[in-house]
Amino acid sequence: MKRVLLLMLSMLIAIAIHAQPARQAVIDEFTSFLAIPNVASDTANIERNADVVVAMFAKRGIEAKRLRVDGAPSLVVADLPAPGAKRTVVFYAHYDGQPVDLKQWTNPPWSPVIRDGRIWARSAGDDKAAIIAMLAALDAGVHPHVNLKFVFEGEEEAGSPHLAAYLAKYADALRGDVWMLCDGPVHQSRRMLLFFGARGVTDLELTVYGPIKGLHDGHYGNWVPNPIVMLTHLIDSMRDDDGHILIDGFYDDVVHTDMPDAPNVEDDLKKEFAIGRTEGKSLYEQILLPALNVRGIASGRIGAQASNTINTEATASIDFRLVPDETPESVQLRVERHIAKLGYFIVHDAPDAVTRAAHARVARLVWDKSGYPPARMSADAPVSREVIDIVTAAIGAKPVILPSLGGSIPMYLFQGTNHTPVIGLPIANHDDNQHAADENLRLQNLWDGIEVYKALFAGMK
Repeated sequence: MKRVLLLMLSMLIAIAIHAQPARQAVIDEFTSFLAIPNVASDTANIERNADVVVAMFAKRGIEAKRLRVDGAPSLVVADLPAPGAKRTVVFYAHYDGQPVDLKQWTNPPWSPVIRDGRIWARSAGDDKAAIIAMLAALDAGVHPHVNLKFVFEGEEEAGSPHLAAYLAKYADALRGDVWMLCDGPVHQSRRMLLFFGARGVTDLELTVYGPIKGLHDGHYGNWVPNPIVMLTHLIDSMRDDDGHILIDGFYDDVVHTDMPDAPNVEDDLKKEFAIGRTEGKSLYEQILLPALNVRGIASGRIGAQASNTINTEATASIDFRLVPDETPESVQLRVERHIAKLGYFIVHDAPDAVTRAAHARVARLVWDKSGYPPARMSADAPVSREVIDIVTAAIGAKPVILPSLGGSIPMYLFQGTNHTPVIGLPIANHDDNQHAADENLRLQNLWDGIEVYKALFAGMK
């Protein structure tokens, strides 16, 4: 018995010794990738990222191609055909990241550091981790039964404004029978997550106007309209304190969705976020309903820089999250009707002095053209059950199943007119500071992601 135990211990030690260099190689490749700045508007560095992705595939003996459309970063595409395969499974991720405010970062965002079991850098979680995990899974020598296609985008964080053009121009090169979207965080319980939909989005820059020049608020306060006050009242008219949208007919197009059977993590999250209350909906209910979020307000100054002034204008940046069957167009129409009903004269360009003087209230609405509708598919479809079973076997437990991600991804483009199945499989930790300063990835999430990708590459048929 002792000999057997010693033999088993020796085998485990040998496996551990072999695994460490392999893991270190993954980390080395990951840190090199993370060291390249990747804001979508930084054209030169975005193309450097695309070069590195192509080179990482080439290192593995796989040819990756850079597809191009005018004015867009490269779409990197690599194919791994399987003999006798009857279908193609496409794995999507993106190599661009959010802009940064250097003052808010503990360490420079493109100087990766490993600390407390995490790697800290911009895009560590969103979304370079998925790319590295897929490549590491290929290194394991998997033998796929389906054709694998990898599609990596370079402007997802800018709203994917050219993705539709890519899918149209390169329809044959990008055709697949199933799309796996490998973006976003796992469940807040730290369990693996599969999602079968995503909310749509439309963004609004809303500006209201006061006097044509700044005025002393002692002389003219409470006589000349204050645009900051006007703007806050206007926002209050659209959304209450519990997040319920007050715009007439806003929920008319919303399709009811049953609540998911998922872990209750609300008490833990309230502690993590240091909040004493939540808004009116449960965590899962809110991602199945539309939302109005005020991303920022700009006007005047505060603190030592404050001035006793009635400002000339005030602007709010707002995003609307959409659910089936809402569209950006239907939401925009209802919002503009609501604002007009409150007595505002609506313009879409900066108003001149004549326009401002002619109307009691003027509001400028600028809608971002990169908005898109929501998307859903059934978690009970055969391919959905196949993916759920493979992931369950790989991690030894059933993943959390959500009908929709709270965030927005243009899943509808991948579905297309043929209603191609699209399934979301994120690997990053929920507390990765996605889009914020000090973004990070738990290394364990990276190792777990590699195992899940290996299982899917080898297990789908």
